[in-house]
Amino acid sequence: MEVGQAAGAGRIDGETETPSGADCQINDHKNRFHRAQEGAKKEGLKLSAANSAPWNSSYRLVAAEKWKAKSAVLGNAVTEALVEYSRPLPGKRVLDLASGTGEPGISLALRVGPDGSVTAVDQSSELLDIAAERARNKKLLNFSIRQADAHQLPFANQSFDLAACRFGVMFFSDAERALSELRRVLKPGARACFAAWGPMEQPYWQTTMKIVHRHVGGAILPLGGADPFRFSAAGSLSKVLSAAGFHEAEESIQNLPWTWPGEAEEVFEYACAVAAPFRPMLERVPAEEWPAIRAEATAAIERYRVGNEIRFSADVILASGEA
Repeated sequence: MEVGQAAGAGRIDGETETPSGADCQINDHKNRFHRAQEGAKKEGLKLSAANSAPWNSSYRLVAAEKWKAKSAVLGNAVTEALVEYSRPLPGKRVLDLASGTGEPGISLALRVGPDGSVTAVDQSSELLDIAAERARNKKLLNFSIRQADAHQLPFANQSFDLAACRFGVMFFSDAERALSELRRVLKPGARACFAAWGPMEQPYWQTTMKIVHRHVGGAILPLGGADPFRFSAAGSLSKVLSAAGFHEAEESIQNLPWTWPGEAEEVFEYACAVAAPFRPMLERVPAEEWPAIRAEATAAIERYRVGNEIRFSADVILASGEA
């Protein structure tokens, strides 16, 4: 899930689709994505950190599409860690909650095999369109999408053998309620596994949003708004899992690679394009200050260059509980 997207859930029919049905569904999503992309182009949207606006859904969609290959590499180590932590087994039915553009759902679909299935859910139909296109490119017939809210999942009780959520749980408006709803749709003993951001004091954030904040001051995140670091305090996510009725709640912090396969300028542009929780701060930046901010951020990011890559590390919380 992109850091700025509202965490939601998705939907899919309970029955396994035929290959032709899957192709039709994914082609429809692909067509809707291209229509949105063309709409964004007509509005003259520019994906540049020099331009703090606009911030509508078309802008974020084009940003997600523009950077989808490199952002996949950026989050690959976290995805792999969460998949391994989830321990998916062949033939299992998996729910990927707040899936965004499709991970870890696509990786999980490869692991559960043709006898298993993955349902990717999210509030954003546009991001699910990208997930569907990615699955289609991998010829996955056991991956499906459904748009819905995590607080009210459209599935029967005890529908899934496993749930995973990457960088989504922090954005649930009522985390305990959403996790209780997730527990409802899991079979007894099924695990729910999460990846969430650790503290903001780590290289990726310090070289992007922290630099912007030094220039503009004020609140770095709006009071009471979406907070990527909501569960960065030790034990906070496992505490909410227990309150939602999960058993054997546990968590640990892992330091994982966070690598961008490209230029420092791209990292900053990407961070500004997708980090919607920081939007109020970014919109406070006067236009004449963007060149200096961009130059400072680029220089800070460049210190993490190794060859053709920008190699950060990321402190990530891995947590789980049993239904």
